[in-house]
Amino acid sequence: MTTINALSEVAALMGDPARAAMLSLLMDGRAHTASELALTAGITAQTASGHLSRMIAGNLLAARAHGRNRFYRLASPEVAHAIESLMNVAGLRAPPASANAAWRRDPDLRFCRTCYDHLAGQVGIAVTDALTRAGHIEPEGARDWKLTDGGDLFCQRIGVDVDGARRAGSRHFARQCLDWSERRPHISGALGAAIADTFFRRGWAERLRRSRTVRLTDSGRRALGSQFGATL
Repeated sequence: MTTINALSEVAALMGDPARAAMLSLLMDGRAHTASELALTAGITAQTASGHLSRMIAGNLLAARAHGRNRFYRLASPEVAHAIESLMNVAGLRAPPASANAAWRRDPDLRFCRTCYDHLAGQVGIAVTDALTRAGHIEPEGARDWKLTDGGDLFCQRIGVDVDGARRAGSRHFARQCLDWSERRPHISGALGAAIADTFFRRGWAERLRRSRTVRLTDSGRRALGSQFGATL
């Protein structure tokens, strides 16, 4: 059972503005160097090193060495889910029309972005809605999706590695993740990651450098209509 002290320690780690900025960048699902994270947070490399060490000790981040560089990424999908949930709560503090809302400052971020390793924003919701309308997924309890037999066949037809998603160990297969800009759940978990991978592999979407923003390509827009029957 989570103790009050453990909860407060994790909250304190996420609550520092510099660490929050670094965690937000790492929500793109990629590994980043300390210098990239320091630049994002607007702090020196030495200060960033201290922050990163604390987040590793607190099980928020994992690190690996590659040549002269050390790369950092979120420690687990659970950490990413916690960050996305906090972003959703933070968005409730201001009126919907507030100019401070991140998605109003950057409408591309609202349109399509990565939420760790799956798609979020309007595109993520459009995919989720299309799969629901077609009967490919169904809500299962309050926090999960169920992939139907028809959904299994559909996903395999468009190249989603469903079998690989099912072999993802203890990770949730298809999770409902509340989208902080759309206020509705999109698909996360191993299946959500496999769907996002299909978009990137087939050239339907492209990651942008040092950003969570994802660019939907012309072929991706066509695929949303022809493959998913989705409209934006």
